[in-house]
Amino acid sequence: LDAIRANTEWVSYLTAQAEVSEEEARKQAESVGLKDYNHLEPCMVYHAARLVTILEAYAIYDPEIGYCQGMSDLLSPIIAVMEDDDEAFWCFVGFMEKARHNFRLDEVGIRRQLNLVSKIIKLKDSHLYKHLEKLKAEDCFFVYRMVVVLFRRELSFEQTLCLWEVMWADQAAIRAGIGKSAWGRIRQRAPPTNDLLLYAIAACVLQRKKLIIEKYSSMDEIIRECNNMTGQLDVWKLLDDAHDLVVTLHDKI
Repeated sequence: LDAIRANTEWVSYLTAQAEVSEEEARKQAESVGLKDYNHLEPCMVYHAARLVTILEAYAIYDPEIGYCQGMSDLLSPIIAVMEDDDEAFWCFVGFMEKARHNFRLDEVGIRRQLNLVSKIIKLKDSHLYKHLEKLKAEDCFFVYRMVVVLFRRELSFEQTLCLWEVMWADQAAIRAGIGKSAWGRIRQRAPPTNDLLLYAIAACVLQRKKLIIEKYSSMDEIIRECNNMTGQLDVWKLLDDAHDLVVTLHDKI
């Protein structure tokens, strides 16, 4: 069902996959037992079938995690830009090395990330944090979806790729040994961090400080606001604000 519901934004960027024939799409769908797809364009049937193929393979590859709702959000941009399923699968495996903790049943990884978002907000804006405490929302559960699928449902296809690539660049810099001490020597604006996504999520909440404080009186209202952000975010402003938070708080987190 997740595969069938995958959005179509990528189509305008990738004409080769968008022009797949109806016969090829049907063949691919039948090979994975896809159903209820007659209302879809051939390119979307083909895309959905590829999602199923790779997610089934991943469930076998990583039986501890298996398949969980939300994984298709992470995989869809990858297969949209990669035509070879083998390459897409191994890219997804590499991606999931960082993201798999989002899908653990004990939710330890999710709780750590929500706690960090909460801490960033508390350190940056005590007034907003106190309001969240008043609403019993200081655990930042209202950004749960953003954390699990890495902003995929809030950002457009193109914006998602921008955010993820900047995030991956930070992680690659850390793997290459460009940490805080090296950052000081090369005087970059913000040091690389493994948690850029969480700084971006905190920045997103802080951008809505006035609205949250003046208009919202329950966590349910904040959740609705977060779930309605699709198409309303400026990814470059988000990244600028996130990097500002990194500069200000990286030695306090």
